[in-house]
Amino acid sequence: MPRLSEEQFAACFGPKMQRLSQDEEPPFDFWPYVEAIPPGDFAGHDCSDETVEWVYRYPAGHLEHVLIRSDTRDVFMVIVIDAPNKVVVGHHLLDLPNLYDIRTDGTPGSGYSQM
Repeated sequence: MPRLSEEQFAACFGPKMQRLSQDEEPPFDFWPYVEAIPPGDFAGHDCSDETVEWVYRYPAGHLEHVLIRSDTRDVFMVIVIDAPNKVVVGHHLLDLPNLYDIRTDGTPGSGYSQM
């Protein structure tokens, strides 16, 4: 069950990632993978609603980032899938408030404050 490091996750990006339509069907059932992610990889964030917020496709068209919403604003469990080969590459907890020093309580951090 590969948890992707920051560097590995960054390597799965390309310029101008394409956001897919909410109506598009996933290329395969990746939920068994999600259900097998060790609880510690969620760092206390709850994604048990299994709500897909966004899906982005790598410009070359082979990798997709499936962002599963957590109970914490702007924190997602991202499942990186290889769509043509129908396999999961790995997962990464995308904690945008922590990454960009955004305070979720509305007070300014060194970044910008939430409205």
